[in-house]
Amino acid sequence: MVKTEKPTRVVFETLNIKHPLDRYIQSIFYYKDYVPEHSIERVVPTGNIFILIELDGFERNTFDNELKPIGHFKENWVSGMQQKHLNISAHQHSEMLVIQFKPIGAFPFLKIPINELNHTIRQAETYFGDSILKVRNDIFNEQDITDKFKIVERWLVGILDEKKAPPQEIIDVVVKLQNHPFSKHNELLKDYPKTQKNLIDQFKKYCGLTPKVLHRIFRFNALLENINQKEEIIWTDIVYETGYTDQSHFIKEFQEFCGFNPSKYIKSGYNASDPNFFPLDKGG
Repeated sequence: MVKTEKPTRVVFETLNIKHPLDRYIQSIFYYKDYVPEHSIERVVPTGNIFILIELDGFERNTFDNELKPIGHFKENWVSGMQQKHLNISAHQHSEMLVIQFKPIGAFPFLKIPINELNHTIRQAETYFGDSILKVRNDIFNEQDITDKFKIVERWLVGILDEKKAPPQEIIDVVVKLQNHPFSKHNELLKDYPKTQKNLIDQFKKYCGLTPKVLHRIFRFNALLENINQKEEIIWTDIVYETGYTDQSHFIKEFQEFCGFNPSKYIKSGYNASDPNFFPLDKGG
């Protein structure tokens, strides 16, 4: 009689984020025994900065568009604001804890202009020194998931400097960009009480990207969610619904953020998966 192995249950837990961290952090989640059917996946920009803490001992790689390795990361790293897609490795039975900052939430923790992290992935100790190495070690040695989260919470509260929180007028603009279509972009900015140069400088400091680029990223993510909810894709309707000026502009932006055109996106079946992660190969 052949003995078959039982499939491993994937563990995925999220933390209910409390004050004061809820002002700055969008999510903190932990997963274990994730078993993808691919080894490389593409990630589109979301307008968030991430701290990633690996707990499985696997070295992660980034790849160019020819899928050749170009970067290597292990233990702890920070993914800055990205304007284009990233190709990253996916591993069998991986285990990680991830901190996802709100689009305007990372500055009070990193304490450097966020645009200095644009389009980068760097080892987290570059910004946090030995403290994050200790955090990873403590999380690794703790078996209970609730206690793993408590370790991260204590560390984040300890490094948070609320005196460096972004001005309310900048927070207000970001919220408007998240909740209104791109067609209203200029209208949303007209009530900003200072100059446009000040607005752009403040956005670079606190968000990394300019208001227009960040708004484009929000629009694109809304677009992917829209596509993934539809049983039938009619591109002319999609273009109209998401406020692109014409179909060629839509295709160009899709290519910029995804790395391939809308037709390939549908042909590859990516509209049936997570709207931000696309498997580039199969076989695990």
